[in-house]
Amino acid sequence: MTDKYLYSPWRIDYIESEKPGDCVLCRFRQSDRDWENLIVHRGEHCYVMLNRYPYNNGHIMLVPYLHVKSLAELPSEVMAELAQKLQLCERVLNHAYACEGMNIGINLGRAAGAGIDEHLHIHLVPRWNGDCNFMSAVGGKRVIPEAFELSFERLSKAFDSLKEPGR
Repeated sequence: MTDKYLYSPWRIDYIESEKPGDCVLCRFRQSDRDWENLIVHRGEHCYVMLNRYPYNNGHIMLVPYLHVKSLAELPSEVMAELAQKLQLCERVLNHAYACEGMNIGINLGRAAGAGIDEHLHIHLVPRWNGDCNFMSAVGGKRVIPEAFELSFERLSKAFDSLKEPGR
């Protein structure tokens, strides 16, 4: 019966952590500390960052600078760039990690599973056959074998080397 469910007990650290009073994703809009904030790519209307509580190596989030809760609230130029960056992110993850699959998702609202529900963002999670192992199932801990420093370097280089679609 348990093989029909996806468990992620390592996420409890994030769920139970104290949250700041401001929007954590808005803090990064104009920052000059991209490494500290794990931002691997910036565009005119959105940026890409490593997830601090990843489900897998290379788990990134695509985030519009604009503080909105839903896709319907985005102006057309922001939506257009978000779609272009989503294509670029897919290409970058495939290039950088040679993943066998990918989860791409948007959780709109707390009821849908959004950990940060006040600021729209898109998760991209590289996947490989058999990437769920006994540590997650038995030990309740997730093993992410690549350090943030290596992920940051790998993804930054991939974003720099790949051209965006249509440009």
